[in-house]
Amino acid sequence: MRILRHLSIRARITLGSLAVGAVALSGVAVGLHVQIEQATRATDESLASADAAPFVSDLRHNPDEASDRPAEGVMVGIRSSTGKWVLDSLPRNVRASLPSAVPDDDVTLRLHAGHRRVTVVGIPVTNDANSDVVWAAQDARAGEETVARVDRSLVVGAALALLAFAATAWLLSTLALRPVARMRRTAEELSAGTVAGHLPVGQSDDELAALARTLNAFIDRQRENAERERRMVSDASHELRTPLAALTARLELAHRSAGDAEALERELRAAEGDAARLVALANTLLELNRLDEASPALSTAGSELVTELMDAIDRARAISGAGARDIDFTVTLDAPDERYALEPVAFARIVDNLVANAVAAGDDGGVISVTLEQDTSRVLELQVADDGDGVPHEFLPKAFERFARADSARRATLGGSGLGLALVRGIAERAGGTASLRNGEHGGAIATVVVPPI
Repeated sequence: MRILRHLSIRARITLGSLAVGAVALSGVAVGLHVQIEQATRATDESLASADAAPFVSDLRHNPDEASDRPAEGVMVGIRSSTGKWVLDSLPRNVRASLPSAVPDDDVTLRLHAGHRRVTVVGIPVTNDANSDVVWAAQDARAGEETVARVDRSLVVGAALALLAFAATAWLLSTLALRPVARMRRTAEELSAGTVAGHLPVGQSDDELAALARTLNAFIDRQRENAERERRMVSDASHELRTPLAALTARLELAHRSAGDAEALERELRAAEGDAARLVALANTLLELNRLDEASPALSTAGSELVTELMDAIDRARAISGAGARDIDFTVTLDAPDERYALEPVAFARIVDNLVANAVAAGDDGGVISVTLEQDTSRVLELQVADDGDGVPHEFLPKAFERFARADSARRATLGGSGLGLALVRGIAERAGGTASLRNGEHGGAIATVVVPPI
C-alpha cells in the first residue's frame, strides 16, 4: 500500500484496471477450460458408447451367436460373469485396470493406460443364459490435445487482452485527467500571481467541471474576503489615524498649557475623549472579529432581553448628545419564556447601536420609537424608528457594510466609525436572523432586526 501512495492516479487506475481485468479474464478462462474439458469427455464417452452399441445389441438379441470381430482401431472387450474374455481388442494395461465385478448399471471410467489416458464405458448385458459386460474404450489424447491448444490460446488471448486493457485504461485516464492537469497549472499560476482569472471549466458537464466551478466560486469568495479585509484594514487605519492625530495634538496642547490649570484640564478631557473613541473603535473591531470566529451564542429567554432593552434605553437617555430627545418603547411578548440564540450583552449592543444612530439622525425635541414584539410564529422583531431626514437611497444597499456612513453629520454628533450597523448585522446573522434598514413613509429611518426562536 505504501508503494501505491507514491504512484500517480493514472498509474493506480491502470494497475487497478489490470487487477480487475486479470481476475475477470482468469475466471472466464477457467470457466472455458472446464466447459471444453467436459465437452471432450462427453464426446469420448459418446464415441465409446457408440463402439459398444453393436455388441450390446448382439448379446441382447443373438445371445447364442458368437460376436463379430471389432473393426481395426476399435477397442472393445466382452467379459462374461465367470471372468472369461469372450471378445477382446482392448489394450493390455487398460484390460488390467478394469474392475472384475459386474457393474449393476452403465459405468464410465477415466483410466491411465501407460503414457495415454482413455475413457472406458462398461455396459452390463443380462439375458437368460449369461451376464456379460461390454467394455469399450476411447483414446482421450485427441481431446486432451484440443484442451491443451485451447488453454494455450486462452493464455495468449488473456495476455493480449490484459495489455489492451492496460493501454485503454492508461489512455482513458490520461484523457480524463487532462483537465485536472490544466487546472493544476492554472492554480499554480494563480497562486504565483502571474495570471488573474479562474480555473478552466471543461466543455463536458461532468464531475471535473463541477469541481472547477466549485473551486472558482471558492476563489471568488476568497478574493472577496481578501478585498474586504484589505478595505477594512485601510479603513481601520484611516479611522485610527484621525483620533490618534487628534490625541497627539491634544497632548501637545496640554504640554503648552502646563502653566494654565484650566486650559490643561480642558485639553486633558479632550484627550480622554479621543482615547475613549480609540478604545470604542478597537472594541468594536474585536467584536466583529469574534463574530466571524465564535461558535453559536447561548440561548436567552425573551423576558431577559426585555430587561436589556430597558437598560439600553436608559443609557441612551443619559447620553449627552441625546439632548431633549424623547425615547418611547413598546414591548409585546406573548411568549416571554421563548428562547433565542442571543446573549443579553449582544442584544444590548444591538439596541445601543440602533438607538445611538436614531439619536444622531434627528434634532432636539424629536421622538425615537423602539418596539420589541413577537409575531404568530414567536419570531422576535426589534424595530427602531427615528424622525430625522431618512437615509439617502443610494446608501441603503451598503448600510450594513463595515465603515460605511451615510453622511458626516452622524459622525460629528456621536463620533461614529461606520461599524455599528455592521456589528448589528453580524450579531443578528449569528443568531440566525436578519437586519434591515429602510426609510419610513413619513420620513425618518426604520431599522429592523428579526431573530427566529431556537
